[in-house]
Amino acid sequence: MPRRRTLTLRGTAALLAGLGCLIAANLVGAAILLHVGVLFLAVTAFAVLAVRLPRRSGSVTRQVSTDLLTVSETSRVTVRIALRAPRVPRGLWRDVLPDAVTGDAAGEYPPETGQLSYAITGIRRGVWPVGPFVLRTVDPFGLAQREQAFGETRSVTVVPEVFALAPLAVKVGAAGGTAQTSSSRLGQGSDNLSPRRYIPGDSMRRIHWRATAHRGQLMVRQEEEESSPDALVVLDRSAARWARPGAAADPAFEAAVSMCASVAVHLEQEGYGVDVIDSTGVLLGILRGHEDDRDGLLVSLAMLAPRGDARDLATLVGGTPPGPLVYITGELDEEDAALLRPSGAAAPLLFATGALPGTAEAATRHGWLFAELSDDIAEAWADALPERTSPSRIDPSRTAPRAADVTD
Repeated sequence: MPRRRTLTLRGTAALLAGLGCLIAANLVGAAILLHVGVLFLAVTAFAVLAVRLPRRSGSVTRQVSTDLLTVSETSRVTVRIALRAPRVPRGLWRDVLPDAVTGDAAGEYPPETGQLSYAITGIRRGVWPVGPFVLRTVDPFGLAQREQAFGETRSVTVVPEVFALAPLAVKVGAAGGTAQTSSSRLGQGSDNLSPRRYIPGDSMRRIHWRATAHRGQLMVRQEEEESSPDALVVLDRSAARWARPGAAADPAFEAAVSMCASVAVHLEQEGYGVDVIDSTGVLLGILRGHEDDRDGLLVSLAMLAPRGDARDLATLVGGTPPGPLVYITGELDEEDAALLRPSGAAAPLLFATGALPGTAEAATRHGWLFAELSDDIAEAWADALPERTSPSRIDPSRTAPRAADVTD
């Protein structure tokens, strides 16, 4: 945070005017100029002392109206400052915001309402610091100023935007797309279970994200029943598929991350148990009907960046093919598309942000429902659905792997 100079523009002018009067008085021998010069310098010195001498200290707490801030979503930040000073200073306040969020985080101090609050809007996903709180005071003549920072920063997590998607008409998979057919899956109300503190050795899958955010320490669900996933979402974040990371976000990768979040949440809402992994097999999140599963996935996706190489899809899927298999990747050519095999998945959907000539045909030949991914996430999803493609491209009864798919 750059520091402001002690003298304002007016103060600098008063200082120069005082020095100029002293020099002129010495040259022409005019006593009046000497008096005016001394007055200018004295007032400037008084202004500096008035803003620099008072000792101030304080603590700052911030409360954000939402635990997680979604890209393009607006949330309200309430700032409470306990300021210790000889008298209440008057000036301007501002909260330092990162480039990843926007908001009018400034105003007059003390506020007329007695409470400091402002709205922020997420622009770029990630975990970003908000703060410190800065108070700027100026002397009555406007000659000197002081900026002082109070309190620590607070982290704000900006998660990818989740879009509403069209229903997947074909219900396939271990649960047939209905949560009621899986007796081992906990219901939507199971999130009301009392969380407890994290103990070393607890599975990271059991972290209760909302309770963690509220209490400031890791909390886990008291119990969780495991069930086999019947939908798999794979986000290919291998470095070769994306532009090199830079200061600005890659729009294609941001669209892919948003697509991954939207598809996973949508499939869970349709009754599937969903596993989300990256192209190296690292688990990004699981959705099993718990309310905070979604938060855990979004937090994981908020910090994701392209890296490493992709593993073979058949290895990632394993021996038991899922029902819906969604693979999201970046730039894809015909040769790479031919190497991606659905591995017996009953509803394979492939999305690429940059499809080179021949990619769509190669993907279709190997059984994929293919669509190119653009900024319109919902439209890309709708383009890949069976009702917008040839009916012969998907067989709802295909719930077991074919030898040809596995051995090709």
